[in-house]
Amino acid sequence: MVQHLLLALSMQKRVAAVSRNGRKKYVKVFRYLFARRSIALYLASCFVLAGSPGYAPAKAPHFRTIVINNTQLRRDVNGDIIDAHDGCLQFFEGRYYLYGTAYGKSAGYGINNRFRVYSSPDLVRWRFDGEILESPPDGVYYRPYVAYNPTTRKYVLWYNWYPQLWDGQVGAAVSDTPVGPFAIVNPKVQLSQAKDRPGDGSLFVDEDGTGYFMYSVIGQDHAIRIERLAPDFLGSTGEVSDMLGKGCEAPALFRRGKRYYALFDSTCCFCPAGSGARVLTASKPLGPYTQLRNINRDTNGKPIVAGQQTFVARIPTSEGVEYIWMADRWGSRPDGLKGHDFQYWSSPLQFAPDGNIAPIKWVGEWKLSIELGESTPQSKLPYQWPRKKDPHPLKVDPCSGVALPAEE
Repeated sequence: MVQHLLLALSMQKRVAAVSRNGRKKYVKVFRYLFARRSIALYLASCFVLAGSPGYAPAKAPHFRTIVINNTQLRRDVNGDIIDAHDGCLQFFEGRYYLYGTAYGKSAGYGINNRFRVYSSPDLVRWRFDGEILESPPDGVYYRPYVAYNPTTRKYVLWYNWYPQLWDGQVGAAVSDTPVGPFAIVNPKVQLSQAKDRPGDGSLFVDEDGTGYFMYSVIGQDHAIRIERLAPDFLGSTGEVSDMLGKGCEAPALFRRGKRYYALFDSTCCFCPAGSGARVLTASKPLGPYTQLRNINRDTNGKPIVAGQQTFVARIPTSEGVEYIWMADRWGSRPDGLKGHDFQYWSSPLQFAPDGNIAPIKWVGEWKLSIELGESTPQSKLPYQWPRKKDPHPLKVDPCSGVALPAEE
């Protein structure tokens, strides 16, 4: 193709150099070359890109070895403790984004739970970029998951919320940027199991750009299902998997090679003891799935890491993509504030040829050579979701039965 391109350009110069009458034979050859679809498309793309404002060749990735520490609370660049739980970690537009629910001083059951995003170029220096859900109706909000839709070029947020506990619903919102704020498009997504009150859920986008939502169904004894999304990721196609398990929550779905992995385990309800992470695999995102081992339970059935799974992050590294298991360590806060609970990030998951994943190990500190992201300035003031007085505050913790203090 390069030879054809050079020949075409050479012919163009020769045509310009000869007389009007002598150009005819060259014009015929020139038109023939440009009639070749492959050359025409190639030339068009070159000329369009070269003339586009801000066009520049793709930069080669840079890598740096960083340290992940699970024994110290993560802080942002202002020194504030990061309050982002039961969400996800994504790599968008050359920068890392950590999404989660901020609980602050609450017990986690009121209308003032917040969805927050922090961003970083290196998983170490974190910047608070604001609260991400714009003007939500009153309710109790959990589990924000954000994905990029390659067709609409929008960032899409899915979340679990309850107008009243435990009247489970799922909402969808969109934004032009990873930091939002996200505008609610569909506050009550009509999933195939919507009548049975959806609970915890998480997003997954396949290599072909198809979106999926994996979630628990409260009214079906917390059954786990996977549902294919509409092309714009704002609704469901109605295609749904078989039941993958019961009595479970906190699901995560990802792909490695030709295998799809579905991870979840028993309901936890902010349990300090943590929960497991049973692993199921399939050759298709909707299954059928085969259960393998539980990677966060020891031989006695006790959680290895006292945390509840929230996500499996794909991190670009010098050795290729690594998969990091993330879990919230409920009740681990050293100062008694729920928003200061630790979040555990595992060292890279280890995969066997048969698809099995090695059990999680408690690692206080570990290193990884990651792809460095962009150190971009903050483009705008962080959006803040105004606090409200809860008209129906809970007086008793529904998990422990312990009396709750009045919310400040």
